[in-house]
Amino acid sequence: MKILAIETSTMLGGIAVADESTGLVAEVRLNVKSTHSERLMTEIDHILRQSFLELSQIDAFAIAIGPGSFTGLRIGLSTVKGLSYATGKPIVSIPTLEAFAWQFPYCRYPVCPMLDARKKEVYTALFRWDGDGFVRSINGVSVGVQGFLESISQSSPVSYSEGDVCEERKIVFAGEGAVLYKNEIVLQLGAAACFAPSDRMVPSPATVAMLGLRKALQGDFSEPVGLTPYYIRSSEAEIKWNG
Repeated sequence: MKILAIETSTMLGGIAVADESTGLVAEVRLNVKSTHSERLMTEIDHILRQSFLELSQIDAFAIAIGPGSFTGLRIGLSTVKGLSYATGKPIVSIPTLEAFAWQFPYCRYPVCPMLDARKKEVYTALFRWDGDGFVRSINGVSVGVQGFLESISQSSPVSYSEGDVCEERKIVFAGEGAVLYKNEIVLQLGAAACFAPSDRMVPSPATVAMLGLRKALQGDFSEPVGLTPYYIRSSEAEIKWNG
């Protein structure tokens, strides 16, 4: 099975192609100073050419469903729906924060991806590795950083024992929100705060592709007609309309 994945949750989006037998085939990152819509289809054509594939050879499409940039998510999902309708191939949807956490498999510490939600808030969740995958310790929320950090501090012990060694419990932070609010995180958590290296600070199209491939092989597809972005909170347009 071959899958094409699209990740447009942040301004650094991208596309990846993965194959059941060989794993990751190709990945393209887009630093989108122009909009995703102006470059996405061009890069899809490019990555297929570089992979020596035709669109008809793709068996399923994966999409990072959010949370993230409202505009980016809409563009990514509309593109995937168009490809699905044109080819008759199914779609799998992958939660962005979950895919982000999977960039740190087997991590001994909890992983906390943070995306900038504007208005001094972040989209975030807390994950821990449990055997062969991540489980959520805190579900995805749109929340003020200070309140979220205080809840982590209150609910998590600052240290734990491992054999005869007592280590400070750490949390791995990643994402544009972690960069933006690094000072606040360090002030609240001190040495317990760890930050991902720069190349892991953004969601990965390759991870979306590999998780999408797993779901596709299990037959866990999404119905295109009813599939909508996972915003967590309402967009400005919805707020103004409902107001």
